[in-house]
Amino acid sequence: MAKKNKEARVQVILECTEHKNSGMPGTSRYISMKNRKNTPDRLELKKYNSILKKVTVHREIK
Repeated sequence: MAKKNKEARVQVILECTEHKNSGMPGTSRYISMKNRKNTPDRLELKKYNSILKKVTVHREIK
């Protein structure tokens, strides 16, 4: 049986958008999985940023 070239589920890295714009040192990143067929565009989730101590929007980075 041949293996598929492009797997449907891929691992993505989510990075905080507010922290990136604030200029503070450090980064807030999360690792998650997504289905490429169901969500072809970039993923955006609300996650907790421990440096800013609040929930912020985390966007998928390449």
